[in-house]
Amino acid sequence: MATEQAFIPVAAPDLGETEERYAVDAIRSSWISSSGHYVNRFEAMFAELCGARKAASIVNGTAALHLAIEAAGLQPGDEVIVPSLTYVATANAVRYAQGVPVFVDVEPHTWCLDPDLIEAAISPRTKGIIAVDLYGHPADMDRIREIARKRGLWVIEDAAEAHFAGYKGRVTGSLADLTVFSFFGNKIVTCGEGGAITTDDPELDARIRLLRNQGMDPNRRYFFSVIGYNYRLTNVACALLCAQLERREWLITRRREIYRRYRDQLADVAGVGLQPVAPWAEVTPWLFCVTIDAERFGRTRDDIMAALQQNRIETRPFFIPVHQLPVYTAAHGGRSLPVTERLSANGLNLPTFSGMSDAQVDRVCAALIAAGR
Repeated sequence: MATEQAFIPVAAPDLGETEERYAVDAIRSSWISSSGHYVNRFEAMFAELCGARKAASIVNGTAALHLAIEAAGLQPGDEVIVPSLTYVATANAVRYAQGVPVFVDVEPHTWCLDPDLIEAAISPRTKGIIAVDLYGHPADMDRIREIARKRGLWVIEDAAEAHFAGYKGRVTGSLADLTVFSFFGNKIVTCGEGGAITTDDPELDARIRLLRNQGMDPNRRYFFSVIGYNYRLTNVACALLCAQLERREWLITRRREIYRRYRDQLADVAGVGLQPVAPWAEVTPWLFCVTIDAERFGRTRDDIMAALQQNRIETRPFFIPVHQLPVYTAAHGGRSLPVTERLSANGLNLPTFSGMSDAQVDRVCAALIAAGR
């Protein structure tokens, strides 16, 4: 009787003894809410690693996006340029602040916001740009920031999927006015739920800290000068993040080894396209990405997902374009974003996590290749 193969998830956290020790220490200290040694330690460590002056811990990545947009000064009715090929939170956070997301297509050679299309999307109501580092690849921040500078716009980098990704010798976290991170359970660095905002601007940092703490005056307890939010992250979560940051070299190095092993085995498979990488970028792999040319491969993307599921291998399709979601379709006006739509229809995420073995990568590749025969 054949033994059933073990299930391979699309993502899994990598938590070890250090995470356990720090979390227990935080619990035993009785500091389990939003104050404590690990909060301060995480914020200082993360800012330094990102090359930023300040980092604020936030309850999750979506809340971090919302706070960044609020801190940037968005007013009701203001427009923000965003790529449509992203997780819906990028656009939702604009709506939380009563702004209007304006969707722009992505570049075929980075899958990130296309700088060549930004100017045409700017109107008198445009106040900012959110550039998303998709699937671990940074957006072309120098070009985007130059456009923003000329037009008087702020820039937020959504680096939720690209912790410590490289851009021209720098890393995500210091490339925009504000950079937002997520530490959800499937992310490169994780604490289950969590987020952060980095910036070089002390005034923006102070505004973020005011807003995340219900708007309470930092110099007068229980005096609230503005309407804020309860967006603080706990000391226990920050304890996990401190441990993850100490182990970051292993986490990132192993992901890059998995990434290279996938590329080596799938690079010459007809009908399978690999994520492009710009010459100035160093990807921090979140999920390994391929596109499927059904005519050349012989099966559709969805056929492959079903075949891999039969082999107990979990996969994910690319994000549905946000401009095609019911809550955004009408406002977008039916305009086509061809690169986004093509990638979404054909894109496939394969299992990627630092605890994944070489044998598991080989099994995924073999099952994908076999699905086309």
